Amino acid sequence: MSHRAGFVSIIGKPNAGKSTLMNALVGEKMSIITPKAQTTRHRILGIVNADDYQIVFSDTPGIMKPHYALQETMMHQVEGSLVDADVLLLVTDINEKHDEADVIEKLQGSLAPLAIIINKIDQSDEQKVKDKIAYWQKTLNPKAIFAVSALKEYNVESVMNFVMEHLPEHPAYYEKDFLTDRNDRFFASEIIREKIFKIYEKEIPYSTEVIITAFKEGEELYRISSEIIVERESQKNILIGKGGETLKKVGTYARKDMEEFFQKKIFLEMFVKVIPDWRQKKNYLKKFGYES
Repeated sequence: MSHRAGFVSIIGKPNAGKSTLMNALVGEKMSIITPKAQTTRHRILGIVNADDYQIVFSDTPGIMKPHYALQETMMHQVEGSLVDADVLLLVTDINEKHDEADVIEKLQGSLAPLAIIINKIDQSDEQKVKDKIAYWQKTLNPKAIFAVSALKEYNVESVMNFVMEHLPEHPAYYEKDFLTDRNDRFFASEIIREKIFKIYEKEIPYSTEVIITAFKEGEELYRISSEIIVERESQKNILIGKGGETLKKVGTYARKDMEEFFQKKIFLEMFVKVIPDWRQKKNYLKKFGYES
């Protein structure tokens, strides 16, 4: 029996719902999801295994014009995922304006079979969906176009069938019990970061980085220590909140999610540290796991 395996890159603009689609396709919560744009900073792999195939889904940061060093490393990750891709899924939001020039530019030169995913159709009407399909057919002439609601898992199965049809014959890239290329520390930091995106307004979430400084696994309890990095003293004060109330809220929600994710009791410590302009400093970006 032949075995098929391939890399499937999920790309698109910020806030198109790429992470929601990835989680629906993988059947596990791999990528953090918040209503704010530009939440994904790393390329995250979600792996689907069966006896005769392995699909390696790759969720990437949203495509944008970079304004500082952190965003430059994020765009390098998008480019890397396009080079690796055996199948490309371009996720667009039904409400996106036609300003996809930077996305289209990134796709130029890729020979991988392309499907356009028009997401969030539950927020629209039939005519708008038809217009979007016609626009993408004319603009990129992809192999397929799917109208989906990743959040409601509507038509996600059709996307999966498209991926299966275009998987090349290849041995598995990863061990068959692997779900992702990321370790538990990474997911712990992402869970905290997701809560920060959900609880705080404006610039605060974008100025923060979460570092796991200790991760001790016990039989029944995991002890996790973390540092939340911000760029300014004023941000530190907002993050902590009056009498530590706001930070306590982050901790409560993060701990609850971690207990569900790791299936263990969690003891969580969080400290806030100021590193001025860390997003611009390549040495810190490298230290925090952002490869250029």
